[in-house]
Amino acid sequence: MSVWIVALAALITAVATGIGAVPFFFVREMPRRWLGLSNALAAGLMLGASISLIREGIAFNLVRTLVGAAVGVVLIIAARAALGEREELAVGRLEGADALEALMIVGIMTVHSFAEGVGVGVSYGGGGDLGNLITAAIAIHNIPEGLAISLVLVPRGVPAWRAGLWSIVSSLPQPIMAIPAFLFVTLFEPLLPAGLGFAAGAMIYMVATELVPEARKDATDLTVAGVTLVAAVAMIIFEAVL
Repeated sequence: MSVWIVALAALITAVATGIGAVPFFFVREMPRRWLGLSNALAAGLMLGASISLIREGIAFNLVRTLVGAAVGVVLIIAARAALGEREELAVGRLEGADALEALMIVGIMTVHSFAEGVGVGVSYGGGGDLGNLITAAIAIHNIPEGLAISLVLVPRGVPAWRAGLWSIVSSLPQPIMAIPAFLFVTLFEPLLPAGLGFAAGAMIYMVATELVPEARKDATDLTVAGVTLVAAVAMIIFEAVL
């Protein structure tokens, strides 16, 4: 296998994340009442992805996965505390709480992409057929992750094309990490469960403390619970099929 093939494959997985923003090119206006449903749907997708990540990490190593999850929660708490003190925080047209939430979601997905990049590189270390299979699975899996990011950004006034770009940017660590992971499989493979756990812990914490509480402001508790549950189950089934 060539390093360039591995890099190209990982880059394709990153670009696939931007497909999640495509539906929003056909939605010209996003009423405020959609914000609750969008947050609940994003929460469900992220929760389902987190459960799958933990399950995958445990298959490698239980302790490293749990330690990674705990570290993920602690770092997100620390980052939110540090950024929360900056009232002038702005991301594009977003300011204040909206900017903080958008920054945290994109940041978490970016960290999550490091683990996926290692997964691509390690899989190609096992042969081209395995690498192609894992790459295809991650690329498809990245589409709903891009949708989750767009569901947070677009209802808050971010244009669809920019949400798609942010989605792709969040996945750029995949081609960056795939190359060294491919070249040094034995070194990177032990780090994979910790990375998966880290991403899962961070996402679950954000779902519980940010997305669900925000969703409840604009939708009923029953609606939020139903949408979150359905989205989480759909994501778990989707990833299980892959």
